[in-house]
Amino acid sequence: MTLKRLILIFVLTPIAVLLAVSSLFGSWQEPQFQSRLELYQTNIALQAQAWQSENSSDDNLQGIREAILGEQPLESATKQYQEARQSVQANLDKVNNKLAQLRSQPEITPIPPKPLPDVPPTAKTSKQGQQQLQQSFKQLQKLLAELDLRLGILQAQQGQTDTALKTWSQLQQRSDINPEFGETAAVLSGLWSNPPRLLQNAQERIQKNLEGWFRSTALVQLYQLQQRQDALLAVKTSQQESAAQAVLKLAVIGTIPTLAALIGLILLIFLFAQRLFKGKASLLAQNADIPWSTPWDGETILQVFVVGFFFMGQIFVPLVLSLLPIPRPVADVRLQAFYVLVSYFLVASGALLVLYFSLKRFFPLPEFWFRFRFQDKWFLWGLGGYCAALPIVVVVSLINQQLWQGQGGSNPLLQLALESQDGIALGIFFSTAAIAAPFFEEILFRGFLLPSLTRYLPVWGSILISSLLFAIAHLSLSEILPLTALGIVLGVVYTRSRNLLAPMLLHSLWNSGTLLSLFVLGSN
Repeated sequence: MTLKRLILIFVLTPIAVLLAVSSLFGSWQEPQFQSRLELYQTNIALQAQAWQSENSSDDNLQGIREAILGEQPLESATKQYQEARQSVQANLDKVNNKLAQLRSQPEITPIPPKPLPDVPPTAKTSKQGQQQLQQSFKQLQKLLAELDLRLGILQAQQGQTDTALKTWSQLQQRSDINPEFGETAAVLSGLWSNPPRLLQNAQERIQKNLEGWFRSTALVQLYQLQQRQDALLAVKTSQQESAAQAVLKLAVIGTIPTLAALIGLILLIFLFAQRLFKGKASLLAQNADIPWSTPWDGETILQVFVVGFFFMGQIFVPLVLSLLPIPRPVADVRLQAFYVLVSYFLVASGALLVLYFSLKRFFPLPEFWFRFRFQDKWFLWGLGGYCAALPIVVVVSLINQQLWQGQGGSNPLLQLALESQDGIALGIFFSTAAIAAPFFEEILFRGFLLPSLTRYLPVWGSILISSLLFAIAHLSLSEILPLTALGIVLGVVYTRSRNLLAPMLLHSLWNSGTLLSLFVLGSN
């Protein structure tokens, strides 16, 4: 055995596995992005439920409203906020317990890092870990207070005034929060008390600490009590404008994916029925059992992924970027987006170079390797695969949410895309997620890894293992099941079409749909 092989197998691979496992376990207690995304959508639904058509007798428009929002939007929103509050409270208790443990251990305790594309992996002392936990603790406290303010308004709007007053009263009694939240809770309690109490700074507190439907609802209550008809009319007019926009947003992020998922469900039924009746003559059976001719062995696979993918992406590139004179944290959203794009470009370039030099001695490659054919049915495979992936991943995601209960971490770039309403920044994010990522990841996982595994496994086994590794590479426990499901569809599309353009299109459509939803939700 050569020295190179010894170092690769017994040194670099164990280090890569250890750090990857540490990163995955580091995401164990982190909140899922999906939970926050659901609250954004709930807030838009609350705005939309205030919408009234100009012709109140227009049954068609009212039917559309009910189809988009459901029959009981306030009750649904209340349930969503109660679940979110329970999740935040559970996380708060966990962080508090961790802080207590760290305070009882003054010595330095290494904490497994979670390397990210833009953060070099570093070991943290117990003091640094304690500071990070304290920051998380304060953020969770703030989020819990915001949820209580909003939950009380939802309860009051459903006639549960006593419950709302109790919610706000408990918030006022907490001494560990920003006094502004307690003052806002006092303002809201006064507005819905019997008899009402109008505090002097009511309008200022409402406008500062509430937003969207919650702000307009509280202002309507305030202006009605103050008998300020002009201000009341202005708020209601603004509320109707926001409600109409919210209905349109929900239609965009709900109707289009729903129609695509319905088409995908019909397509899946058709494909499975065809497979059942036509057997090997069906589309699903096309190329299903034909492996690639692979001239290299497992050492080359390890070399590409351990050296090219992991060490370039998690150690070398982050280390190089950390040496650049860039202020951290990067505050400007355009700089953040550009930094992510550059990081991803460097990682992809490094990994593809390692891939090239690893395979160079095997040139010319056998047939069907890294195949791009524009005169083919790749577009139909990619579009059909996207539609078919939607219902599959949605079902898996619903199961996944029940398993993780809002924990398990998420891609931090999703939060940046959600909160960024800068057109240039969103354009850069789109370039990264919808162009660069599909090109690089499909070449690496479907173009190289999946066919290479057919040397040792059947095609279906190669699809499964490559999909699992594709999901693990994202370093978030909560994303493993949904991304594995997506990876399986990508693998099926590639093995049947034998054209990398097909999974690239599917991947690009998936990421583009996600970014579009984030942009619409974030514009609320």
